[in-house]
Amino acid sequence: MMIEFPDPLHDADENGLLAVGGNLEPSTLLAAYEKGIFPWYSEGDPILWWSPDPRMVLFPAQFHCSKRLARRMRQNLYTISCDEAFADVVRLCAETPRQGESGTWILPEMITAYCNMFELGYAHSIEVWDGEALVGGLYGVLHNRIFFAESMFSSKTDASKIALAALCEQALRKGWKLIDCQFHTAHLQSLGAREISREAFLRAVCE
Repeated sequence: MMIEFPDPLHDADENGLLAVGGNLEPSTLLAAYEKGIFPWYSEGDPILWWSPDPRMVLFPAQFHCSKRLARRMRQNLYTISCDEAFADVVRLCAETPRQGESGTWILPEMITAYCNMFELGYAHSIEVWDGEALVGGLYGVLHNRIFFAESMFSSKTDASKIALAALCEQALRKGWKLIDCQFHTAHLQSLGAREISREAFLRAVCE
């Protein structure tokens, strides 16, 4: 059954929460991303759907590559691939500990849902390899030339930054409009992401 989402421009609360419940079927997720909405919830909660204001985004040309990161990338310590290990990237995003956080919102049903999206050609991943070991990566959904980034992980220094740099290179090459980063973090800001209004974001989603 097709789920009809509320209007994100007018119906989200002050924290960006828009709707509760539903499912993670591909048709539901696509209907959400078409309106700039994403799911994010913890174990034991119902599915929560979000459209925050402001929205954290990264315009690919504005990616900030520090001198240290540029130097590390020139060393060619790692190799980069696209869509070669999607399920492993999602699993490692779920399993990798994060400073200041306990547990993960990438629950088993989330993993299944996004692997289904990958099989259908809507979700994509960037992988960073140290030899045969997967040491960094990110995944998300591509819709209307916007990459809705869901999560990233790193088990080696700067591996997730290298994945993001590779994503931005791909975005520039293919003419994507922007990379959605959802909520503000200092880490994302240091890489060139910035906040825009929900209205501006939704214009980009729909144009």
